[in-house]
Amino acid sequence: MKIKGALTKEKVLNGLKSIGKIRPKVDHASIITFSALILILFIAFAIRLFPVRWEIDPTTGKSNLLLSEFDPYFQYRFTEYIVKNGFISWAWPTQWIDYQRWYPQGINVARAAFPGLPFTAAFLYQIVSMLGVGIDLMSFCALFPAIMGMLASLAIYFLGKDIGGRPVGLLSALLLALYPSYIQRTSAGFFDDETIGILALIVFAFLFLRAMEENRPIGSTIKYAVASGAVLGYFCSGWGAAYYPIGVIVLFSFVLLAAKRYTQQLLLTYSITFGLGLFIAINVPKLSPTYLVTIAILPVAGVFGLLCLAEVLRTVTTTKSRVIVAIAFLAIIVGGFAVLWQAGYMQGIAGKFISVINPFTREASPLVESVAEHRISTWGSLYYDLGIGILFFAVGLFFAFGNLNNRNLFLIILGLTSLYFACSMVRLLVLLAPAFSLLAAVGITGLLKPFVTILKEPPRIGVKKKYGFEHVGKEFSGTAIFLIFIILMTSVAFPMPRVYSQVYAPTTISGGSLSYVPEVPVQEWINMLKWTRDNLKGTTVVCSWWDYGYWLTILGNVTSLADNATINSTQIENIGFTFMANETQALKMLKLYDAEYILVFVTIDYNGNFLNAGGDEGKWMWMASISGKARDRLINSGFIPEEEMWTEKLDEVRKTFGNYTLGKSWTDKNGDGKISNDELISVSKGQNSTIYKLMNYAVERWKQENKGGLQPPTKLLYFKEAYIAGLDNDGSKYGGIVPLVCLYKIEYPSQ
Repeated sequence: MKIKGALTKEKVLNGLKSIGKIRPKVDHASIITFSALILILFIAFAIRLFPVRWEIDPTTGKSNLLLSEFDPYFQYRFTEYIVKNGFISWAWPTQWIDYQRWYPQGINVARAAFPGLPFTAAFLYQIVSMLGVGIDLMSFCALFPAIMGMLASLAIYFLGKDIGGRPVGLLSALLLALYPSYIQRTSAGFFDDETIGILALIVFAFLFLRAMEENRPIGSTIKYAVASGAVLGYFCSGWGAAYYPIGVIVLFSFVLLAAKRYTQQLLLTYSITFGLGLFIAINVPKLSPTYLVTIAILPVAGVFGLLCLAEVLRTVTTTKSRVIVAIAFLAIIVGGFAVLWQAGYMQGIAGKFISVINPFTREASPLVESVAEHRISTWGSLYYDLGIGILFFAVGLFFAFGNLNNRNLFLIILGLTSLYFACSMVRLLVLLAPAFSLLAAVGITGLLKPFVTILKEPPRIGVKKKYGFEHVGKEFSGTAIFLIFIILMTSVAFPMPRVYSQVYAPTTISGGSLSYVPEVPVQEWINMLKWTRDNLKGTTVVCSWWDYGYWLTILGNVTSLADNATINSTQIENIGFTFMANETQALKMLKLYDAEYILVFVTIDYNGNFLNAGGDEGKWMWMASISGKARDRLINSGFIPEEEMWTEKLDEVRKTFGNYTLGKSWTDKNGDGKISNDELISVSKGQNSTIYKLMNYAVERWKQENKGGLQPPTKLLYFKEAYIAGLDNDGSKYGGIVPLVCLYKIEYPSQ
């Protein structure tokens, strides 16, 4: 027994020793790849944190993270509501109507917003809180985009690896991490739909392409298809641009059919993906089942029918039977579409999505055209964003066409369609990011491959010929690789002002909503919102241009008339009329909305002259143009006589109110193309407008405080100064720009 025990003990000891000798076998290439990927992810995350620099108060050294732009503040408000009240509280048992926005009707959040981003952020925030991390919700939301940008770089590595191997994966991750427009949309503070949308787009493409691989087992195909369907449903619940990946996959599947590349895996993947994805989508209150009969979604059913037809034809042997089946299927598809059309069930697409497909439709809507990010991209702006990398993008397309497998075919469709939409609208340059990163990576690796192959060749021993060369030398290959490296670095590392400007830019509110990047945080807007939060009630109605509605509601805790949701164009037209009409006419409109205060934002230089640095002095023409579209309605409602009302045409608006600046026009008497003082002409209608008087009063008050003027500002009829943020700025800060955020109490005459 003792001998047996000793043998057992010896076996155990020998086993443990053998385990200790085991070493994981990891090749050098994997170590290098892993290290490079970790470095890229670190760069992707760190570079998106640069705006935090402007969040640090120079007087206290403390950081108070804020959000950027305007829409992210609503996303934060939605997230906060979920954190406080539960994940379905906004839709059940009663839908959340936010009466602090779009007064007096309020806004039904369940019907007006996508829940994907707030759900994700609220879920992750609760996990972080349970782990004991002490961070407030707004700071978490400010950091959230940088995390998503890093994860998107990781996701595109795996997609790129499937397309062209590890080099393509790594280069794709690096290019996406440093893509200027994507940096802008995922930098700290930009808490909006794109942060999860681009990540979802990449993961969706990765899963769908894997699911439809011809040699993949059916069980694996089903798993990947279910995952891709879940991601598609998530995409639909988080971003209105879900039309795009749906359209790309539908087009891709149709092209595969036309190219006679149909497989059962394609039908199975397509069916599960869209079945699950659209089922999730129609359960989002904003979308509802009517989403299935929109013009953009119906092609999903059409291509599904064609895929079913292809499967049936694959099993039918005789030519006659094939013809009968094909005609019957096509008749059903065409007849189904015709019935839906005639019955009125086919829904159109929202105006801004139509304007992406046909950008010329924006000319009929000054409200859409007034938003800078809705403008058509010029080739100059495209090059400014992509730099020399656009050449690699074109080369990538060439190599993809040269090896036309399914993945490359998908990449071509993704690249060409995203390029079209990016050219159609400046905002959608971010949609080009994944396709550009993948195709540029394919182009770079394709160019480098022959030179790298030559460098790897063993040295050849031979007799030199007197004339000519046996082959391209390693020195030439090394030089070519170095030149490609230098060209690439000029695009991603030694910018390109576009990359630098997107990385090194403050959040909008910390930059004072200025079109200039200040050296220090701009306090005027923050001070104004703190004043309203401390001195006014949540039910106090404040009229402002729609740009500032989110800030006033979420940060200022007052009730606004409009914001960037732009759900009620009539109300925005009325607000535009309020600012462009004279004080008496404006008062009639303000009374209609029970407004108690009115706010304007103006920027001036250190001499007190209007600038066009982000204030209302540069937005008034859109107020006039948008309200001018309601000309007949405003005249018929008795707000203004017909002879005094303007139109929506910008040329006429400039003549009516001043085409040099509000209240002034000019004529080039000398013909030298320059504006001199004697060529300026006052435009009485512009100087009588409510917005001009409110801005001019603030400027005169600033001069009184900082230029030693004793003369009081021009008296206003119905408005009394409540608070003007910026009066303490003598022009020495912010590069000589003086932002003035001006709030006035409305004094209605007693009846």
